[in-house]
Amino acid sequence: MVQNSLTGALEPLNFEEILKLMPELKKFGFNIQTLSFDLPMDSSDIEPEEWFKIAGIINDNYLDYDGFVILHGTDTMAYTASALSFILENLSKPVILTGSQLPLGTLRTDGKENFITAIEIAAAREEGRALVPEVCIYFESKLYRGNRTTKINAENFNAFQSANYPPLANVGVQIKYHRELIMYPRFPKPLKVHTELDNHIAILKLFPGMNREFIDSILGIQGLKGVILETFGSGNAPADEWFLRRIRRAIENNIIILDVTQCNIGSVSLGRYETSRKLYEAGVVSGYDITTEAATTKMMFLFGQKLPVAEIKLSLNSSMRGELTLS
Repeated sequence: MVQNSLTGALEPLNFEEILKLMPELKKFGFNIQTLSFDLPMDSSDIEPEEWFKIAGIINDNYLDYDGFVILHGTDTMAYTASALSFILENLSKPVILTGSQLPLGTLRTDGKENFITAIEIAAAREEGRALVPEVCIYFESKLYRGNRTTKINAENFNAFQSANYPPLANVGVQIKYHRELIMYPRFPKPLKVHTELDNHIAILKLFPGMNREFIDSILGIQGLKGVILETFGSGNAPADEWFLRRIRRAIENNIIILDVTQCNIGSVSLGRYETSRKLYEAGVVSGYDITTEAATTKMMFLFGQKLPVAEIKLSLNSSMRGELTLS
């Protein structure tokens, strides 16, 4: 973002201005090519079409570059990182998303360090292979697995958190990579870019005092295929029969319900408490410690593959791109 000189409002930066704002990039000695959307956009306007466009740019240039850096607004960055992790199958090169809390044009901007370090990480190689062949978010001295992150702060520079998985790298005077946490392909394969997502899903966040009409309005959406159920604690929900009856009816109608905890830290453990045992018996799928952002994009991805319901449930209940920890 930069500040509009007339209105004072923040607006998307045209990427062609980056080199003017950051002459330090020329000192890298890397072959850096810059591409920008024809019309720079606010990240709040991001749709799956933009995810496919980004993936297409990566695919078209995949063999020519060691890594890719995506400048992205922070508001939906975790959604984009999660989506790309599923869309880009067999990834063997870094795709690093970064941005800033303060506009690049301001004196105290965090964007310069974030961008410069993201480029260094994207270019890092060891023994002929990329050091971090994953979709990641780099922000405020930490490199996170993209599909593990959530934006937690709108005021401070530490905008993102990966509560249930440690950083892949910590950045200080040196960059310390935690190789034991990074996913490396055992048998490298050609990049496969998926081009289908299905957004016939909903997020249902539970709260005390929910009424039946509210639940019916969500579960009764025409064409609904899946629901991300944000539950209490380790996967708990009201034990009221009227609520459970609606959950059972939705599952009987082949609507997949994925249980994701509202807590920032921790995991769903269906059956640990009586209230979650009833969800398990109804056929609700455990999301373990997956974030809502990753759950949303993963569900859209799986429905986009037009797989049988049983196969989608198995995939939701397992780790495809390191997005959850089975326990």
